[in-house]
Amino acid sequence: MVKIQKKIVGYEVVSGKKGEEATRALESVPPPRLPEIQPVLRRPEDLEGTTYKIKTPLSEHALYVTINDVVVNGKHRPFEIFINSKNMDNFAWIVALTRVLSAVFRHGGDATFLVEEMRSVFDPRGGYFKPGGKYMPSLVAEIGECIERHLIKIGMLNPVEVSEELAAKRQAVLEKGGLGNSQCPKCGQMAVARLEGCDTCLECGYSKCG
Repeated sequence: MVKIQKKIVGYEVVSGKKGEEATRALESVPPPRLPEIQPVLRRPEDLEGTTYKIKTPLSEHALYVTINDVVVNGKHRPFEIFINSKNMDNFAWIVALTRVLSAVFRHGGDATFLVEEMRSVFDPRGGYFKPGGKYMPSLVAEIGECIERHLIKIGMLNPVEVSEELAAKRQAVLEKGGLGNSQCPKCGQMAVARLEGCDTCLECGYSKCG
């Protein structure tokens, strides 16, 4: 180490063999690459779609969820979604939700993950029961269920099959004259019943013993 005793009044860059080697090494390092994503699909002039009606006790006005499909390699896939209602209370977040969902659809990747993500959304004010007794933890969860129904319809998802084990548990609870009366921490349904010392969800099969 050389100790400088005088005040520095200027400097000069001296190139040498080591400097040239360092420069070449830096030039050989490729720049970082951004992760590649699927190209955005172009919208055809005409699209086929299906409209689903959602009626909840949260509002006197129903929601109408329309999902339009595009045909890629002979197969239908969702391209865009619209949600309409006379109730304007949730207008802002509904518009935001439809734009985000449509953007995901148009990027062409696997959009089936949206179903699970949306169905796991819980409203802090509490959910509601649909006609027929099925519990919905939030309005977003029911919109997710509409998307699930549509993906099953066009063949992107397979219908959920009930295992023999779960069917037997449902039958055992029915024979005892009971029903699920508490909320499942996994699927959000009010379908958890006590069976053989275990809390068992009659909807998704979740079980916790003790």
